[in-house]
Amino acid sequence: MTILVIAEHDNLSLKAATLNTVAAALLCGGDVHILIAGYQADAVAQAASQIPGVSKVIHADAPHLQYQLGENLAEQILALTAGSAYSHVLAPATAIGKNTLPRVAAKLDVAQVSDIMKVLSADTFERPIYAGNAIATVQSGDPIKVITVRTTGFDPVANAGGNAVIEKISAVADSAISAFISKEINQSDRPELSAAKVVVSGGRGLGSAEKYHELLEPLADKLGAALGASRAAVDAGYVPNDYQVGQTGKIVAPQLYIAVGISGAIQHLAGMKDSKIIVAINKDADAPIFGVADYGLVADLFTAIPELISELG
Repeated sequence: MTILVIAEHDNLSLKAATLNTVAAALLCGGDVHILIAGYQADAVAQAASQIPGVSKVIHADAPHLQYQLGENLAEQILALTAGSAYSHVLAPATAIGKNTLPRVAAKLDVAQVSDIMKVLSADTFERPIYAGNAIATVQSGDPIKVITVRTTGFDPVANAGGNAVIEKISAVADSAISAFISKEINQSDRPELSAAKVVVSGGRGLGSAEKYHELLEPLADKLGAALGASRAAVDAGYVPNDYQVGQTGKIVAPQLYIAVGISGAIQHLAGMKDSKIIVAINKDADAPIFGVADYGLVADLFTAIPELISELG
């Protein structure tokens, strides 16, 4: 049994989600291979070869793989899985994984198992349903299991200590179905939201974009935290979409999650309730967020947050 993990990277370094996905793959049993599909990504392949438990790194390098567009990446995966060389194909349940693996599953005529958070055996997995309010146990009888991994459900493996062989292969031809146009990246000195150890999130209770930045940015700076937001705050225009935490945003599981002025709608809770410690600050004592919080403060956030910042020195 051999398992193929689709690495997520920026052609310079591996994304942390790859390490969580390798952890899930190792629990399935068998040899683990990693596919590095990119352009001028030799450094990424070298980094992947250092991951313990990985026996081979497969490196496909071509300009049309630079941005890991779903159409081309799927074709590269299908070329590798031809003849059932792999029993499992795993990718992080990120934008790239969600865009690519359904194409692979459809072409292989198998049912994808999405967003797994626990491996029970090589063919049986747990995944959340109903916005995380229930956990489904799913068994796949398909010859190739195509799986996306909820990275917060698995502790990352180490990124050093391994010695996998690197095999360079020919890239598939450009499908020419889609083309990369541009991307806009918000530059920030703060940690990346999905990988941060501390997250400070704000909701509609902050009242305005000005108050969001005025109150939460100093708190995040004191804690070395990433900034997040509820869907209501994003929809209200307080912050951009990439700040959103929740079922339709980013799934996070930091060591500390501070929810400020967030009521705790089901779709938001689905994105953060796996956090190790949850602190909620809200003036409504009946807010659902207090049902999952480890520590709750019923108070006016416009008074409580400045006081908290002052206490942090």
